Parts: sequence; C-alpha cells; structure tokens
Amino acid sequence: MVNRALKLNKDIWKKEVDKEPIRDGYGKGVLEAGRRNKSVVVLSADLTESTRSHLFKKEFPERFFELGVAEQNMASVAAGLAVSGKIPFIASYATFSPGRNWEQIRTTIAYNDANVKIAGHHAGVSVGPDGATHQAIEDIATMRVIANMKVFVPCDVHEAKKATMAAAELWGPTYIRFSREATPVITSVDTQFSPGIADVLWESKKPVCAIIACGPLVYNSLIAAKELDKEGVETMVINNHTIKPMDEATIIDAAKRCGAVVTVEEHQVMGGMGSAVAEVLAKNNPVPQEFIGIQDVFGESGQPEELIDRYGMDVKDIKMAVKNVLKRK
Repeated sequence: MVNRALKLNKDIWKKEVDKEPIRDGYGKGVLEAGRRNKSVVVLSADLTESTRSHLFKKEFPERFFELGVAEQNMASVAAGLAVSGKIPFIASYATFSPGRNWEQIRTTIAYNDANVKIAGHHAGVSVGPDGATHQAIEDIATMRVIANMKVFVPCDVHEAKKATMAAAELWGPTYIRFSREATPVITSVDTQFSPGIADVLWESKKPVCAIIACGPLVYNSLIAAKELDKEGVETMVINNHTIKPMDEATIIDAAKRCGAVVTVEEHQVMGGMGSAVAEVLAKNNPVPQEFIGIQDVFGESGQPEELIDRYGMDVKDIKMAVKNVLKRK
C-alpha cells in the first residue's frame, strides 16, 4: 500500500476507532467562520441544537436568526441577506431543507447566484429510528442538478468543519450534507481539504479497482480495501467529497489505471454521486461500474448499523461489488 498517513487518522485501523458526529463539524466550522468574517450569519428552522447552530447563536446572538418551522421562508430570507452582502448559512434536516424548500433554493437563491450556504443535516438512512420521512436519500441528486450550486459531502467531523469554513470563503450557492450519528474519524485536523479536489486515501501497488466514496461510508470503503488487500485484490480508495464541481481528472485517471470502478454513497444510486461519476466516465473513459447505495426504495426505522447492512452498504457489500465488477473487466 502507498503511504497515505498524512491524510488518514493514525488510529483509524484500531478495533475501536474514535467516533464523532459529522454534524458537530458544522457547528464548529460555522462558529469559526463567524469569528473570521463578520458577514457570516446563521438561520435555523427550529432545529438549533440538532443542527449544532446553537454554538454560533451563543457567541453571536445578534447574527443568529430563528425562523421557526418555515424552511421555505428561511431560504427566501437568506437570499435577501445574501444580496445585501451577508453570508447566510441556513440549517435544517435535509428532508426539509433542501427537501421542502427546493423551489425557493432554486429560484430565489441559485437563479440569483445568491451567496447562501445550505446545511442539510440528518442525511442518509443512518438517521436510524426517525424513519423514512426523516431520511434524506435524494438530496445529492436534487441539489447537484441546480445551476450555480456546489455540493460537498464530508466524510467525518474534521472534514465537515473544513468544508463549512471553505464554503464561507467561496462565492456562490453551496450545499453541504451532514449525517447525524457518531461516525469514525477518518481524517485528522492536519488533513488538507481542497474543494473540488478528491483525495486518494488508499492505494495498493497495482490497483485493479477504484472504490470512489463520499460521506461516512468512506470508512467502510477503507476497511473493505484493507480486507481485499489481504485476499490479494488490490484497490484504491478515493474520498470524493466534492460532488459538484467534481474532480474529473482524478476520477478519469483512476478509471484508466484500474479499469473498473465501484461507487459508494448513503444515497439513492440514481442521480447521486455514483451517477455523477458515471457521467464523467461515459464521456471520457467508460469502464465497468458497480453502484453501492440505496436501490430505489425508501428507508425504514432501525439502528444505524442495522440499516447500513439492510440496504447493502456494509463492508461485505463493498467487497462483493468489487469482486463482481472485476468479473466484467
């Protein structure tokens, strides 16, 4: 394996890896962004603590706005603040924002290229007992299709903080996707985060398949790669944290070198990150591809680990997808 120690948390291979909610990274990141730039403001739709917006509210109460259960209004107010020179972050559960206020995000924010940052929390089935109505598994698809919109899906708490801070510095509408549960800490505070640049976290000497993942399932992909390596199947793992604009150069290079791809995401396989990768490769370097994700069904209530296994996104499923795609090379 090529040494990627500078990119990975040195404790990642421990049996009991450190875990922390990715959403905590948003709270820490937006607070630091607010300290650095007085134009940063935060809007919440009655979910201040759940979205970790309370950290910003405590330090900057005059720059915090509670809009209540009115996500459509929140998006429109944020657009007005943005065109007035502010940098608004709007936070809610992803099923409600961008789920409920997609039209306002499209027309009021993106159409006007308003500098609004949308923080979609509790994404994916790993929300757990909240069930299908609160499990956003379509949001990557619905947001990446909007013109002017950037889409980030951080893999852990550190990357979430960096993505949030980066969004505050980049111009334009930006969607950042956060999961709820405590998930493995994959990167470190020193790991570089560059918007639009995918990170190769694992690479065997002669990889025959590229595992391209985003969000907390990057961890499952790394564990799968390590187990496959022991079985004589060499791979590479790419943390594809920026869905739009995607790092096409890294994706194309991986496909050329490996000749096969498996995409991994906690999202519907149709229209998500895997589809975005397939679009890039269809135009530039078509190769066999397998898709790990939600297979055209809704979620259900259950414990996060149970649901990841139930919907075929566990380590064993990623390993099987790699072996299946290699049969098609």
